[in-house]
Amino acid sequence: MLRGMKLRVLETSLFVNDLTTRIPFRYGITTLTRVPHLFARATVEIDGRVFHGLAADNLVPKWFTKNPATAFRDDILEIIEVIEQACARAVEAGPQPSVFALWQVVHAAQAAWGATRGYPPLLWHFGVSIVERVVIDAFCQARGLTFAEAVRENALAIEWGAVHAELSGGEVDFLPAAPLGSILARHTVGLTDPLTVAEIPAGERVLDGLPQALEECVARYGLTHFKIKLGGDIARDRARMRALADQLERSVPGCAFTLDGNENYREVAPFRVLWEEFLADPVIARFLRRLIFVEQPLHRDVALTPVTTAALLDWAERPLMIIDESEGDLDALPTALDGGYAGTSHKNCKGVIRGLANAALIAHRRRLEPGRAFHFSGEDLTNLGPVALLQDLAVAATLGIASVERNGHHYFAGLSQFPASVQRATLALHGDLYEAHERGFPTVRVEQGRIDTHSVLAAPFGSRVPIDPAEFIPLENWRPDGL
Repeated sequence: MLRGMKLRVLETSLFVNDLTTRIPFRYGITTLTRVPHLFARATVEIDGRVFHGLAADNLVPKWFTKNPATAFRDDILEIIEVIEQACARAVEAGPQPSVFALWQVVHAAQAAWGATRGYPPLLWHFGVSIVERVVIDAFCQARGLTFAEAVRENALAIEWGAVHAELSGGEVDFLPAAPLGSILARHTVGLTDPLTVAEIPAGERVLDGLPQALEECVARYGLTHFKIKLGGDIARDRARMRALADQLERSVPGCAFTLDGNENYREVAPFRVLWEEFLADPVIARFLRRLIFVEQPLHRDVALTPVTTAALLDWAERPLMIIDESEGDLDALPTALDGGYAGTSHKNCKGVIRGLANAALIAHRRRLEPGRAFHFSGEDLTNLGPVALLQDLAVAATLGIASVERNGHHYFAGLSQFPASVQRATLALHGDLYEAHERGFPTVRVEQGRIDTHSVLAAPFGSRVPIDPAEFIPLENWRPDGL
């Protein structure tokens, strides 16, 4: 811990930019066409000097709770409530000796409040994740450190055993020799995404100069890694897998992919039936040799229960599986690892400090069980710049996550819906990650299936783009009715 350090959040502000997708994105029970993009700004005093930290994220309905009975409007208002509460707790925390100490205070207060509201941990912790991101950004500015340097020096003063007890007292060694200068973009193949141009109905063709069908994306970006979403219907999933096997094995020699189970199953048995159907099909079985892992096939309500654990451990030939939405509380990952899963995902909306501790835990388990396969993956939630995407990439590159699901640049037309000043600054300051589209707006540069992270790693925390709150809607003036 940095002796004598005093860190205090003086105030926070929230503002919004409404976004429309260029093509619909279906994930699980929801198809996204419009979404508010929220920025958070914090004024943080560090050792008597004042800095301004930034964070941002899409407010995506039906992911934190996945409740089909609630209206989108109510989901978004709940997400906003948890962010506002966490920001208030950060200000009330007063002076703290480290970033981690502040995180502990906010996390504990948010957990107690979330319990009174009946909110699941995945939802209330999203507010904590916003706070830690703005504070990390301010802290890195104050110390003149990049995020990767702050992690390597443990300048955030993380007490690893306080997050995962089995890390107490031992050496914590989980970082690569150097952060990754580029990352493989694992392209999402959504449930409604066309695989070929011929599949696109004439009235649904998007003429914005960006690829729409999977075959166009492969040609444009040189993609090699993919994330294929499953819908939970055996016949439809089998037909789609056969089509993808035929297309990708022809067009992308050496391709690799993950499968997203979208929480489709409430028991192991029906998922096992699907898997055995896949293996019984020679075309799909051959394609599955390229599989990296299956993500969250079981609903979060059952994925970590004793009944599910027994069924998974009894299934010796189960595929490698990781959790995602099941990771609500801090005990979720060790429970999952003990219950037959190979690991978890990282995304900043689940928490930066949690992600670092999870990486440390998985590295620790690898040392204990060298013959076992573990995975710590990078996943996406239609992540966009000029702040959120870059901060997420900074964490992934620091942790050495070589393949990360990236899909925001596919479902949104780059940063075309952001102010011109933001677009200009993004291209000027992050010209390795972004390139100018033929119409002038920045879009993520993907070449030979990779995205460059050098400018992201050189920034204090991912992004150098200045954001002027006056160019967006203050949260207090924003209304969700248009969504």
